[in-house]
Amino acid sequence: MVEKDTTIRIGAVVSEFNYDITMMMLERAREHAHFLGAEITQVVKVPGVFDMGLPIKKLLERKDIDGVVALGAVIEGETEHDEIVIQHAARKIADLAIEYDKPIGLGISGPGMTRLQAEERIERAKTAVEAVVKLHRRLKL
Repeated sequence: MVEKDTTIRIGAVVSEFNYDITMMMLERAREHAHFLGAEITQVVKVPGVFDMGLPIKKLLERKDIDGVVALGAVIEGETEHDEIVIQHAARKIADLAIEYDKPIGLGISGPGMTRLQAEERIERAKTAVEAVVKLHRRLKL
């Protein structure tokens, strides 16, 4: 049985690119973490999704962080830049989770989406938080 008294402490790394969308994602993530008995205790804002690797690593090194959620929106441009950004970021994020034995929720929407589609996917931040909470609890068993 999982102890309910222990709050899961989550760090959030949030892209400032598409700020209006990502800040709403952060708010949804905070609310959902609270609902699940967790708390986002640290927030690091980065210029863009590609810049998330180092701050995620720094958060994972901390003993007072149980997992991290990465929040961002990669909107399609006129080139394939959005695909490169998300592929490299996702790979690095997956590698860091394995390296530090802590869950990371991938709350990055895209690539290949419009601004409207990004707005419609703001709620996906909740899914990323839920993944961190579930994985943390299951790995504790």
